Amino acid sequence: MSNSLFSLKGKKIVFTGAAGVLGSSMCLYLAVNGAKVILVGRTGEKVNNLRDEIIQAGGKASAYAVDVTDETKLEELKDKIEAEEGTIDILINGAGGNMPGAVIRPDQTFLDLDSNALRKVIDLNYLGTVLPIKALLPLMLPNRRGNIINISSMAASRPMTRVMGYASSKAAIDNLTKFLAVEFAGKHGPEFRVNAIAPGFFLTEQNRTLLTEPDGGLTQRGYQIISHTPMNRFGNPEDLLGALHWLCSDASIFVTGTVIAVDGGFSAYSGV
Repeated sequence: MSNSLFSLKGKKIVFTGAAGVLGSSMCLYLAVNGAKVILVGRTGEKVNNLRDEIIQAGGKASAYAVDVTDETKLEELKDKIEAEEGTIDILINGAGGNMPGAVIRPDQTFLDLDSNALRKVIDLNYLGTVLPIKALLPLMLPNRRGNIINISSMAASRPMTRVMGYASSKAAIDNLTKFLAVEFAGKHGPEFRVNAIAPGFFLTEQNRTLLTEPDGGLTQRGYQIISHTPMNRFGNPEDLLGALHWLCSDASIFVTGTVIAVDGGFSAYSGV
């Protein structure tokens, strides 16, 4: 079997939400394995620093500061990428997150939910995936093939306490992934694929204080998660790289409409 089946060499990959803990690890990996990574993030300094890190590691990257919920800015991004690259091969939608107002704390009820914060979370996670696809799909059409990878979450299929807004918007990502897999294959050709990766629990800047104490021990929520994870640990950023590589490569050429769980067995465990 040819090694080219898993090759990423020369693939042009747009990655939104590139500068986060998980995103930066993925981008660096893709670049050192031969892809040209087009970094997109809201903060210019962060994506520029990541671009420089990739280049220093021998990879190829460019960086753009864009708000993925701003359709006008995304159209401008499309024009810039088209001028520089012509077409792209892969779009990875990594932008997303949560905010305190869209969380229902143990001392609150549903009536305390901040609808404005909820709207922002849905905009970031759902429209922040839909709008980049809408803007950048035209850069795949000339190739008669395309590959879109969305980032979902365990919260999509296993609704959890507190994070109602985040979980609801990630559930919409799972549905969108399956819808677009059918839509694109039917209307643009069988070599257009749409899949998603659903990470389990990884320590990031956003959730570290929710899952761990200042001394490194587990909070009650962290303990509950680990006790329901058969592999008995949180994920490390590098744990996502194998699934990512497979979905980016031609090794997964007949895979579309799937949501790949990378969760240490969390979704398989009933708790008994």
